[in-house]
Amino acid sequence: MFSCKPTTSSPNQYIDSNIPTTTPLLFAKDFISKDSIYEFGSIFNKEMDEFYFAIDSGGRALIKLSQFQNGKWSHPKSIISDEEFSFNDPFLSNDEKRLYYISDMPRNQRDTIKDYDIWYSERINDHWSDPINAGPKINSDANEYYISFTKDGAMYFASNIGKSEKRQHDFDIYKAPYLKGKFESPQKLNDSINSRRYEADVFIAPDESYIIYCSARKKEFGRDLFISFKDEKGDWTESKNMGEKINTKGPELCPFVTKDGKFFFYTSNQDIYWVSTEIFKEIKSE
Repeated sequence: MFSCKPTTSSPNQYIDSNIPTTTPLLFAKDFISKDSIYEFGSIFNKEMDEFYFAIDSGGRALIKLSQFQNGKWSHPKSIISDEEFSFNDPFLSNDEKRLYYISDMPRNQRDTIKDYDIWYSERINDHWSDPINAGPKINSDANEYYISFTKDGAMYFASNIGKSEKRQHDFDIYKAPYLKGKFESPQKLNDSINSRRYEADVFIAPDESYIIYCSARKKEFGRDLFISFKDEKGDWTESKNMGEKINTKGPELCPFVTKDGKFFFYTSNQDIYWVSTEIFKEIKSE
């Protein structure tokens, strides 16, 4: 069981009081984003009094939590970890009763396939349960990465189930509708989003008005973040590279937008950055 003890008061800031405009800033330097530590997969809950993120610890990922308690943010503590397996890419369900993440742990004692699946823990009183596999409708014998949800509960994620033997890094983005309390078979997004290269780390706006994801494409900065907006017909527009303010020569990944819609978080060069979502308007108008 993993601790998720409720907070006792309301936060008065986003951990970091140095609020960004449309120029990204390093997030919570020396408290969350630390030198020589790789941080990624960062999310706030709805009340903005819980902050989850993952770090790399000697090649093994684990999930940490900081909470706003008694007028201040607690020192981040490990809540989901293992001596052998990795846990990363945390994301809360809409009702926040489940914490989803990915892990390379085996599904059962007979599982010999080394891959990443989507798992979750359930919130039970002040703890998170042991990991529960999200099941065969979502997971395959390939890798499933990163999770986000629409307001009606549909899950967006990435998988390399369609890869060839020579192109193991060919991930695509999928949507699994949520009906009557269950996920339906995932549907691969069209070529406005997916290409013959890498697409993963997807964040979907709750109303599906935009989608942000990581892709590795020619003539770009590197492994970059892209954004696509829905048009008046409800179709995805051609994806745009999010530009030099966001993307660098290093990898950018793990997009997340706070529930209040004000700030965009992502990982760049092994640290967490944040920026005002006003930058989306700039990109859309370009």
